[in-house]
Amino acid sequence: MALDIDGTLRRIDEIHERRDFVARPLWKGLLEKTHGLPMVHEMAKQPSIIPLHNHNYHGRLYVICPDPAWRAKIAEVVYEEGTGRLFSDGVSHNELYHRFAEGVGVSREELSRTRYCAGALAFKQYFIQICSGSFIEGVAGHMLGAEAQGPGHYQQIAENLQEQFGLTDEQVAFWVIHDIADEDHSGIGRELLEQFATTPEDLERVVVAVDEMQQMMELLDQSIWECMQRVEDSGRVAAE
Repeated sequence: MALDIDGTLRRIDEIHERRDFVARPLWKGLLEKTHGLPMVHEMAKQPSIIPLHNHNYHGRLYVICPDPAWRAKIAEVVYEEGTGRLFSDGVSHNELYHRFAEGVGVSREELSRTRYCAGALAFKQYFIQICSGSFIEGVAGHMLGAEAQGPGHYQQIAENLQEQFGLTDEQVAFWVIHDIADEDHSGIGRELLEQFATTPEDLERVVVAVDEMQQMMELLDQSIWECMQRVEDSGRVAAE
């Protein structure tokens, strides 16, 4: 079984390498500081469908968790997102995101009126679905898929936002905290598989869930990027 788990974890690593999110234009521009403020302004609105709607995702995963010890782990995620008392000095993650958005010029009212792009709407429904069905698939997609990609990059994004746009420590705290919290959540692969993936079929379901999550995040990022490009094109036309 250990070899099967090792093989599964290798396959998951390969998925992340093949679908490396920092190679996508949205994230590459943040890391290379090539996006102008109007593009980042638009970018701030669309991903809010994750932090401002987290109760739709993590809460459902907590409800379907069959094991008390793991339910406690999921409860910590829900608690942190809702209160920020584990990693962010008592500031909820939706409040952290509001502060980031305000830093790049998106007011709370404007953020609340965001008309989400098709990719964001599709991602929300997918995330709700996977966190509402099979626990092994839900937690694999969430922790081994979505949260495993950010650590190591979000800190750099925070530093770039400060350097490029003059954001304060408070306004980039969302990114800094997620660099820490997501690494904590995603580093549970072997423990998770040893307890819940008890058959080769379970292991295959885990791989499929991670791959599907990465596909949906790729779709989300591409859809957001298209929104950002439309903003850039409109600015270019106005300047002409």
